[in-house]
Amino acid sequence: MIENRTVKFVFQLILVILVLSFLVLSGIRLLLTDTFVQIEYNLPWFPEDPYGMTKAQRLEYAPIALEFLLNGAEESFLGDLKFDDGTVLFNQRELDHMVDVQVLTVAFLRVWYITVVLLAGLLIWAWRGGWWPELKQMLSTAGWIVLAILGTLMLLMLLSFDFVFTNFHGIFFEGDSWLFYYSDTLIRLFPIRFWQDAFGLVGIFTLLGGLALWLGLREKQK
Repeated sequence: MIENRTVKFVFQLILVILVLSFLVLSGIRLLLTDTFVQIEYNLPWFPEDPYGMTKAQRLEYAPIALEFLLNGAEESFLGDLKFDDGTVLFNQRELDHMVDVQVLTVAFLRVWYITVVLLAGLLIWAWRGGWWPELKQMLSTAGWIVLAILGTLMLLMLLSFDFVFTNFHGIFFEGDSWLFYYSDTLIRLFPIRFWQDAFGLVGIFTLLGGLALWLGLREKQK
């Protein structure tokens, strides 16, 4: 179907971006569930809250914070929440950050939907247009490239998770709006261990997806 080398290179590059986006965002979408929160809080290495919040309280409040990211609610959805003693659950700095995260989550999900539609369209086009073997090989190559990219990022996370975590926030959030005191509710609900596991699981999911594409669709040696 594609004869020109330059056009084929550009198409392959676009395909890599689509596959990488689909796998990473699919992994993120799987984590945006109460199930992940339940599993994470029950892992033996998940730290207790040093300021006294019980697991039951964390399992009550964390899903509400997660729901806010997906339901398009106003800031008051979280701002009206209070502890049993009447103090607010989230301070204004935390609320501002959660609004930013909500906006980012919506953007991520829109990109995910668009990616799904584009990949599905490509598959249908290739199947009906008779160039499925060529697309299959290009998807296999995309899988291998995704493996290389995520393998590098996973190694970087193992060497310095703080570096990856800090730069992630530096890209998607302004200034130090994502930094909080250890006594703030967001840190108590979602400590660094939570994010280490979340980033790691998204990375593993993406690596497995890339591996499946590479090995499952590559041409067999005769």
